Amino acid sequence: MKFKVLIIVTMALLAACGSNSGKKSEKISGTIKIDGSSTVYPITEAVAEEYANEQPDIQVTIGISGTGGGFKKFGRGETDLSDASRPIKSGEDSVCKANGISYVDLKIAYDGLAVLVNPKNTWVDHFTVDELKKLWEPEAQGKITKWNQIRKEWPNEEIHLYGPGIASGTYDYFTEAIVGKSGSSRGDFTASEDDNVLVQGISGDVYGLAFFGMAYFEENMEKLRLIPVDGGNGPVSPSIETVSNGTYSPLSRPLFIYLNSTSAKRAEVQEFTRFYLNNADSLSKEVGYVPLTASEYKAEKDKLNLFLQGLK
Repeated sequence: MKFKVLIIVTMALLAACGSNSGKKSEKISGTIKIDGSSTVYPITEAVAEEYANEQPDIQVTIGISGTGGGFKKFGRGETDLSDASRPIKSGEDSVCKANGISYVDLKIAYDGLAVLVNPKNTWVDHFTVDELKKLWEPEAQGKITKWNQIRKEWPNEEIHLYGPGIASGTYDYFTEAIVGKSGSSRGDFTASEDDNVLVQGISGDVYGLAFFGMAYFEENMEKLRLIPVDGGNGPVSPSIETVSNGTYSPLSRPLFIYLNSTSAKRAEVQEFTRFYLNNADSLSKEVGYVPLTASEYKAEKDKLNLFLQGLK
């Protein structure tokens, strides 16, 4: 099941918002189309809202089709930027090349994948990577169906699994990190590209278990319980500190935006992308993600500048 969210940033909606850019730009107009990862969406939305204060005549639309769904549109030239919670795959890159689309990938923040249960779940203290693999690997379908099959002291009750859909970069990353192969998992779980649907599922199901980006946990802390993961050095919960220092392993990852070279020739797209990198530090923290280091952001800005220079 796929959900698409449309955010239209206009003067009427956001004229009173402040800006993080620190300077005013020459007023321009136009439309910028973005689609892709539901994980990256909160950062892109926050950037678009701030950008509206500087450029109220630019309309920014943001869709949520999942990383894979976003790359499909990007490869057909339907979007200017693509939100992604994983790097582009070779097949997706081939579609871009077949349609004459070149691009630059820009890292904008880090995220930790959260493993979550209902607050009334009192028995789970943590999961090991091996336990998560036992639960999510393809061979578990129809066989590992109850909590006490993971640990014998846990309840003899059905596990109800929730997770991102197969077009999601979060799904790809989780399956690669936990199962050992991207896109490989059991199929009998409730899937959605919209993380809010997963939040609703877990919040109403005491026997539910889900995984998604930790920012959605930050937004729904009263409805969910975060479970530490033991990657081999003891249980660790995802946080800004543990994601940035790498101790929350193996469920920490970078997040990206991809910029279409044809779109990048337009002034409004260039300016928005520069604004994005200039404000990703503060805005990623505001919405619950982990910013890059100052040197990492400088490297991404240099990468963008070099890419834009090559278009002239």
